[in-house]
Amino acid sequence: MALMITDECINCDVCEPECPNDAISMGTEIYVINPDKCTECVGHFDEPQCRQVCPVESQDVLLEKYRALTADPA
Repeated sequence: MALMITDECINCDVCEPECPNDAISMGTEIYVINPDKCTECVGHFDEPQCRQVCPVESQDVLLEKYRALTADPA
C-alpha cells in the first residue's frame, strides 16, 4: 500500500530526495506520492524514509490520528 502526503504538507522539500524510488514529486499545491512507485521503502530501508524526515508527520501526530480514528463514537 502506498503512503500518502496529507494536506498538512508544508512543502519543506525534505521528503522528495529521500525516496529511493523517485515516487515523490511536487503536485499542484503540495507534494504527492505516486502509488505505482511507492514501496514504503521495502527492500531499501526498514522504515519509510519520507516519514523519518517529515516535520509534520511526527509519531505524536500519527498516534493522535490513530486515536481519533479508533475512538469509540459513543
